[in-house]
Formats: sequence, C-alpha cells, structure tokens
Amino acid sequence: MTRIQRFPTVLLMTLSFTLAWLGCDSGSNGATGGPLRILITNDDGVGAPGIDAVVEALKDDPRNILTVCAPAENQSSSGDSTTPTPPPLQAAEATTASGYPATAVDGFPADSVIYALENLFPNGQPHVVLSGINEGQNVGAVPSGQLSFLSGISGTVGAAKTAACLGVPALASSQGDVEENGTVDYPAGLAEVLMWLEANRGALLAGEVGVENITSINIPSCNGEGEIRGTLQVPLAVENPNEYLLNGPQDCTSTVEDVPNDVEAFFNGYSTITPVPRNALMTCDDLN
Repeated sequence: MTRIQRFPTVLLMTLSFTLAWLGCDSGSNGATGGPLRILITNDDGVGAPGIDAVVEALKDDPRNILTVCAPAENQSSSGDSTTPTPPPLQAAEATTASGYPATAVDGFPADSVIYALENLFPNGQPHVVLSGINEGQNVGAVPSGQLSFLSGISGTVGAAKTAACLGVPALASSQGDVEENGTVDYPAGLAEVLMWLEANRGALLAGEVGVENITSINIPSCNGEGEIRGTLQVPLAVENPNEYLLNGPQDCTSTVEDVPNDVEAFFNGYSTITPVPRNALMTCDDLN
C-alpha cells in the first residue's frame, strides 16, 4: 500500500496552466515535446457530466489536444463488449454537455475506442486514453467462480482495457455512487485525474508508459460527511465481495487503517489507484 499526497482541483488546474505558460513539462522524466494527444471516452454516454468535467478541465491547456469519442447513449455495465462487424460502426457528430465537439458512436464503450483509433487520429495515435469520470465506483477483481466485482462489468474499465490492447496507455476513473438526493463529487474525481495526468505527462509523451495493465482510479463521494482520507496505491480485491455493499455509501469518517485492497480502502474513505490487467476477462486477441 502506497500513500499519495492529494492536491485540491483548483491548485492542480492552476499548476497545469502555469506550466503551460512557462513552456514546462511536469512529467516525471522531464521530457518535452509536442502536445499530448488525449482520447476521452466513457460508458455513461457522450452527454454525461463526468466526461464533461474532464473535457472542461483540459480543453484550454495548450499542452493538450483533445478528441472526445463516446457512446451515443448510456452503456454502463457493458464491460469489454464490442459490436460485431460488418456492418461498420455508425457514428455522428455530437457535443458534450458544455458544448465541446465530440463523436457519438452507436455502440459500446470499447467500440468508441476502436472507432476513434481507426478514424479520428490521422496524424498519429493518442498518447493516452482517459475513460471516465464514471458515475459509480468500479472496484475489485473477478475471481473465477465468484460473484463479479464491478471492475469486471464496467464499460469504463472495458474501454480502457481495449485501448491498452490496441497499444495505447489508459486511465479509467470512477466516482463513488451516492444515496438518493446525494451529490456525485465529480470535482474530487477530477483532482485525481489531473494529478495522474501531470505525474505521467512526460512518460506518456516519451512513450514510456506500459500497456500490460491499465490504471483504475476510484474516488469516494463523501456527501458532506468527512473528507477523502487520502490516495492509496492498492491491489485489486480478490475475495468474494458479498460482505461489502458495493453500491453503498463510502465512509469518509472511518478510522480504519488496515485496508489491504481497493474495495476495503474505497469503502473506508480512500481514493484508490490500482493496476488492472488488460487481459482480465478477455484477451487482446478477441479484438482481432
């Protein structure tokens, strides 16, 4: 378990724009170069608030070139599903909730990634795929013969794994569900996405981020009761999840310190960063 220092969203955005103005790269290896080509997708649909939050935070940074391609409609819980072809995938021009140009694909999240990589990057593949921010957590692994954890059925994670199978590093981000009348805390999730992107910018530009795993980030929605306790790098849970309320509230007032996996850390108020094998529940050969 590794603890990572968190920073407020406003501070991260200010840092990003300051670095851009100075012509600096905040990546860990100090590499500089052209702008970062970013494909942004999700499984909640092109008009969802989570993807809109990511786009709005990144669109004005001159170090980024954004391409948005996502399902036309909500495709939650579609996992790695793809639409059999032929016929070819159908897509249309669209916009995000705040009006940023996008492509809406009539298909699954994985279809959106495939369509984008085949049609929307004539000048070179993206350096990274950002999938999310999803409405609802996606934690845990999928052991054989046990109840499926959320990460195994997540279209958000499925889109990221599809990108990795096609050779592009990917981040899947998911914000915790809330009870009725609660508020999904997208700003908290956005802070984690920005922190990860800045930490890895240089390596992404240099092509040094591997694709054997994708990175999955899950962020609690504290809903006014306490604050996120920190950010932990933890492994996927591999035990049967029946003892956890996987769609329940996250306890940001918890004092539990022994949190050996993403499920226990998340439901005890921590944001979690976890590697997920790209071949979990699928093989990359399935895309060929």
